[in-house]
Amino acid sequence: MDAQEFEQAPVNPENLKPARHFAANYSGEHVAGTEFVIGATFVAWGVGTMDIILGLLLGNLLAVLTWTFICAPIAVDTRLTLYAYLEKIAGPGTIRLYSVVNGVLFCILAGSMITVSASAVRILFNIPPQVNWYPTSIGFVLVALVVGAVVVVISAKGFKRVAQFAEICAPWMVLMFLVGALALIPVLVAATPGLDNIGSFSDFRRMADLHIWQGTSDELGFWHVAAFAWVANLAMHGSLSDMTILRYAKKYQYGYFSGLGMFIGHYFAWIFAGIMGAGAGLVLQTSVTNLDAGAVAFQALGAAGILAVIIAGWTTSNPTIYRAGLAFQSLNPKWNRVKVTIITGSVTAVISCFPFVFTRLLDFVGLMGLTLAPVGAVIVAEHWLFPKLGLTRYWASYMQRYINWAAIIAWGGSLLFAYLINVSGLHLFFLLIPTWIFATVLYVILASVSGARLPHAEQVISEKEAQQKRKLKEQAFLENADSNTELTVVNKRLKQMRVYRTVALLSLFACLVLALATYAGTYSLEGFRTTLLWPSLLYFVSATLWIIDKEKHDSEIEKTSSNQAA
Repeated sequence: MDAQEFEQAPVNPENLKPARHFAANYSGEHVAGTEFVIGATFVAWGVGTMDIILGLLLGNLLAVLTWTFICAPIAVDTRLTLYAYLEKIAGPGTIRLYSVVNGVLFCILAGSMITVSASAVRILFNIPPQVNWYPTSIGFVLVALVVGAVVVVISAKGFKRVAQFAEICAPWMVLMFLVGALALIPVLVAATPGLDNIGSFSDFRRMADLHIWQGTSDELGFWHVAAFAWVANLAMHGSLSDMTILRYAKKYQYGYFSGLGMFIGHYFAWIFAGIMGAGAGLVLQTSVTNLDAGAVAFQALGAAGILAVIIAGWTTSNPTIYRAGLAFQSLNPKWNRVKVTIITGSVTAVISCFPFVFTRLLDFVGLMGLTLAPVGAVIVAEHWLFPKLGLTRYWASYMQRYINWAAIIAWGGSLLFAYLINVSGLHLFFLLIPTWIFATVLYVILASVSGARLPHAEQVISEKEAQQKRKLKEQAFLENADSNTELTVVNKRLKQMRVYRTVALLSLFACLVLALATYAGTYSLEGFRTTLLWPSLLYFVSATLWIIDKEKHDSEIEKTSSNQAA
């Protein structure tokens, strides 16, 4: 466990993380069990094939740009959590209100992820699918609590362990969506009149139009899909919750790693999940709306599908509970983060017993993002717009305001504005831009008349000096670290690492070969589902040993580097 999670202070230069941590974290967190749910929901919506292909392309691109050019630069510039920075802008009273709202929303979201994992475990115990808002089986409740306990343990370990867990799971999870789709495409092809195989995109579209994205909806189309893909993670990027993660980044360009999550997880995984959902529905002769994530994955991947959904739920709920723990810990900096995370995770596990969010996931993530978006607008306005408008950053802090009423009114007022335009007919997914603009304008006006126009010269000079000193120290450290990038520790551990990595990669390749053979018709679907588990287990053993040895190797490099510097 990291000795210091920097809940209130800026992250120290020596605690900044390499690029691979962010690549693994984003690809792991956003290739999740909920992708099975969302992918199947698009099928149930009745949107068209091209609405999915092009709408997801645009929406996910907008999400990556929001992460990279809004969230990441502020996180890297301040090195603070969202909660610490918001307290600096809006006062301790405001952050307490926000932390409660944010923490509760993240608990509910994490609970839905645990529910997804439990939907796979329940298959092992012959527990019926949980498709109502309440549990219908005491067995499912017990399963959800046990799965939740595992998540809590990992989340309490801190950012480093959460990232390492994702680093192990992400490559395999990505592959499972692909191989599951490949395995079930022959089922869909066989049910398509006049189609023997897929030899072109037009063949794929013909199959997809008939069985997957049928284009039967008159209300939902391209723009709805694009808007949802953008706002699905609005709480993390536009509302700046991922400052908590990206404050560890060496440079803001690490925000581009969100593209691994968006295009692998929220583009291809949603498409592959739709294929699996439609294929599972054909195999079971039922509607996809009657299947949970566990049922879909089991029909596509067999026992490995159960493992996939369990792990997918974990890789998303881990960082989500970590964020929620930081939110509640910010209520009182003296509280121990680990204990707060354990308590938060325990409450989340109880929430996971009630699949109410799982059954309305798309609406919930839209509402969650919209609820928090005005606070992101306030932070962006103060961080970037205030200097350009001649207003003073952190004016409320300089004036020792317990509550920044300008921020509170802008938050509440913009939500009221969003409600009014929603009941007037604007769809939930389209509320972001008008609500953000309204919150920004309202906050600038209110802050201007509340004290932001005052110079606060002495405090501003002190703040600039402190920030310049911190940034110069960070720059010197990173330049020195770059000069030691060629340093290596050649020993027996390096050879072991190469062996473990080779076995892990060969295991993934074996999974892909099985899927391709099934797709080509030279291997049966039943044989594929039975066999896939074994190379999957081999991957997890070898990948775990690889990560463990890599951590030890990195520690040896750091130790050697420190000794040479001394």
